[in-house]
Amino acid sequence: MGLKKLAAKVAEYNDRLERGKARKIKPDHVRKVLHKLREKEAELVAELAEVDDPEKIKRLNHKISIAREHLSRAEWLLDEIGDNEAPAPPD
Repeated sequence: MGLKKLAAKVAEYNDRLERGKARKIKPDHVRKVLHKLREKEAELVAELAEVDDPEKIKRLNHKISIAREHLSRAEWLLDEIGDNEAPAPPD
């Protein structure tokens, strides 16, 4: 999903929120997801450094690119919903 489509989904969410049909996304929840995504990306990068099999390298590179895309979307979402609070403590 591209960022334009994501922006459209956020606009649709804001409309539903104004009508009372959706709950507000809390920045703290997005921060928790960001933390988990960063941990997962670090695990994948560490695993990639230890692998010799070309097929596994290809799969890990694909997973890393997906994790990074999710990270950029989550950071964008955090900016969109407003990040006025202190960061959430890691679990």
